[in-house]
Amino acid sequence: MKQLSLNIVNKSITKVVASSSYDYKIELIKNIGLDDIENILKISTDLSEIYGNRLIINKDNILKYFNSETLPFIARYKKEIIGYIIGVPLEYFVQESWSHFDTNLSKNNTIYTYAFYMKKKFRKKGGFSKTLKMIYLNWSKKRGFKYVSGHVIEGISKQFSKETEIIKIFSNWYGLNKPYEYYRRKL
Repeated sequence: MKQLSLNIVNKSITKVVASSSYDYKIELIKNIGLDDIENILKISTDLSEIYGNRLIINKDNILKYFNSETLPFIARYKKEIIGYIIGVPLEYFVQESWSHFDTNLSKNNTIYTYAFYMKKKFRKKGGFSKTLKMIYLNWSKKRGFKYVSGHVIEGISKQFSKETEIIKIFSNWYGLNKPYEYYRRKL
């Protein structure tokens, strides 16, 4: 991997926020290090099959989402990163036209789920994804956020809580040729 600059540490500084006796851990990344960057970038390439290359975590934007102002969590199983979820205050996206449909913009009360990914072989298995999402939502609430929002393929948000509200449907989200809904739900 090409060396990233900006004084990135060699080893990530993380805080284990949950763990199991099966060697599964959820960690909050406080300062991303080169040791984890390579693994996260590798996992993120799987997302390009779904979202194309424009919407994945890459070496040019990883520090934008893995920093002290966001809520980046990683899931490790037997010391291997198997997934991550990144929450970003909605105000980060003030330049994006979609954010202006949200009446909570500028209220500092909404965490936007920028990315949620679990390696394919760990999805719907052992509660890995569900645990990661639950930890993320609980931490967001403890940080004072009242709402969580995000973009999902149309119809997915029906599976969330009864309080989930669809703010807007985008018929062709970033050229993916599929309708995506921008949702918000109370934490």
